[in-house]
Amino acid sequence: MKILLIEDEHRIARAIREGLMDEGYAVDVEYDGEAGYNTASADEYDLILMDVMMPKKTGIEVCKQLRADDNHTPIILLTAKDQTEDIIKGLDSGADDYVAKPFSFEVLLARVRAILRRPHEKLAEVLTVEDLELDTVNRSVKRAGKTVPLTSKEFSILEYMLRNKNRVVSKSNIMTHVWDFDADILPNNVEVFVNYIRNKVDKPYKGRNLIETMRGFGYIIKDEG
Repeated sequence: MKILLIEDEHRIARAIREGLMDEGYAVDVEYDGEAGYNTASADEYDLILMDVMMPKKTGIEVCKQLRADDNHTPIILLTAKDQTEDIIKGLDSGADDYVAKPFSFEVLLARVRAILRRPHEKLAEVLTVEDLELDTVNRSVKRAGKTVPLTSKEFSILEYMLRNKNRVVSKSNIMTHVWDFDADILPNNVEVFVNYIRNKVDKPYKGRNLIETMRGFGYIIKDEG
């Protein structure tokens, strides 16, 4: 899953980003409200984490603008401790939750997981094609009823492909949606990861190979059921 973090304090942003990436999330970071709003509007995210007090636009202003644009991506606001007025304004502007600073990363992670467990219209919790099942909440994969052990990055790639089943996804698409945008990643790296996934999801099973290569275009998982 892909998260946008908007936080003007670089030290805090770096710590949150690294922690979330260790948990298997792709994380993009912006350091002011205006840049955060532009990035949130230009790309699709599963969640936005956003400080309230930021340069150029406050988190509350960004939240209001996104909701006015009909952008319903879940938003968690990061607020100063005991700033009740900011909390009320933030929730009234369309935020889904808040975390008061200072906070432990474990508390933030629990809030992130809780928000992502909620049923949002664009997010299915369990993705299936034939006998392949991917559970986005428990982050588990099964094929023919057997658990398939995937790394966090392999899981994210397969999840992205399943969310776009019956559509060709290019290596560039996968790089954009699975890696954060300043990662040092090349198309060949995507090929390597897709091969890893095939070796775990397709090769050991008697059913048809679900991940197909469309030469010159990318990959596709077709639902023929």
